[in-house]
Amino acid sequence: MAKTVALISALCFLAAAVVVHGHQTEHFNVEGDVYCDPCRVQFETVLAQRLIGATVRLECRDLIKKAVTYSVEGVTGFNGHYSLPVVGDHQNEICEVAVVKSPRPDCIEPMGDFAKSRISCTTNDGTHAAVRFANPIGFMTGAAVPQCTPVLFDLGVLVN
Repeated sequence: MAKTVALISALCFLAAAVVVHGHQTEHFNVEGDVYCDPCRVQFETVLAQRLIGATVRLECRDLIKKAVTYSVEGVTGFNGHYSLPVVGDHQNEICEVAVVKSPRPDCIEPMGDFAKSRISCTTNDGTHAAVRFANPIGFMTGAAVPQCTPVLFDLGVLVN
């Protein structure tokens, strides 16, 4: 009889632990970097500079209704790096980090497709880390600086 009571108690405890774990709110941090592209090639070169003080926004949108379900803004710190908190599991949503404002008046043009980065904010994708890393995003200068030509030759982007 005592073994039966102990077994039933253990099963009830395990069931309660599963229910509590299933109702915990997920917490993530999305991290990434923002840079200025002085060559207007929309990828980082040795001339690219990280932007300290750039504003970024993370938004999650419902897949069907396209309505914003979560939004948070942040500012890049040392070395152009940002860290944004995400609360909740956003499995059925598209989440993207986008540049909002550049701190440099000579580098204000968002980089087209690279002005935002899509990020997964759910634990149901096989990733269980609390930090998610976004691709680098950024702004471009109005015109490419002259120093870009030799850099782009070295990279093989330009040829003779």
